[in-house]
Amino acid sequence: MTFIFYLVSVFVIIFVSMVLHEIAHGVVAYSLGDDTAKQSGRLSLNPLRHIDPFLTIGMPMLLAIFNLFGANLPIFGGAKPVPVNTMRLKWGEYGLALVSIAGPLTNFILAFIFFALMMVSYGEVSAFCLLGVQINLGFCVFNLIPIPPLDGSRVLFAIAPDGIRKFMMKIEQMGLMIVFILLIFFSGAFGSLMSSAINAIFDLFSLIFGVK
Repeated sequence: MTFIFYLVSVFVIIFVSMVLHEIAHGVVAYSLGDDTAKQSGRLSLNPLRHIDPFLTIGMPMLLAIFNLFGANLPIFGGAKPVPVNTMRLKWGEYGLALVSIAGPLTNFILAFIFFALMMVSYGEVSAFCLLGVQINLGFCVFNLIPIPPLDGSRVLFAIAPDGIRKFMMKIEQMGLMIVFILLIFFSGAFGSLMSSAINAIFDLFSLIFGVK
């Protein structure tokens, strides 16, 4: 895979994956009675309505470039959070957990589809599909980290005891800063944990498709 083809492939996969990730949040919220995302234009396929310059473009592309020089890092990122009015959602915090899990689940499904396509393709198409698997699993695992405001925190919040909920509410405003600190100062351990989770899911896909 050439340098240009690799970067263009990463760029395309990131945009498609993150747009569908965010639309999934909005669609589930709408199905549970909250049309805030729809009214805010977040059910659109227009990527400009969803992208965050750093999380959607900067960080994933930087990781991709590092990989070109042998870093072998998982590619992950995020997008602008979909606005949700929990007061209008069915089932309250449990409804919010369903809205939150919809994004990572979408990336999981996309990774599975890319894996299936990889099994029946060759050459550059197969390489593109492999990137699709890796990037979507990276997005899935990263967004399931239970640190606010990542999706995994909403799922944890719905089932956590009051003490943990209060703590999560306190760190809500600095959640992304905590994630960035982990990335900067504990990049080795953080990357290793993410890679282990991604590889485990990849092995599951391989088992399903009978690949040794």
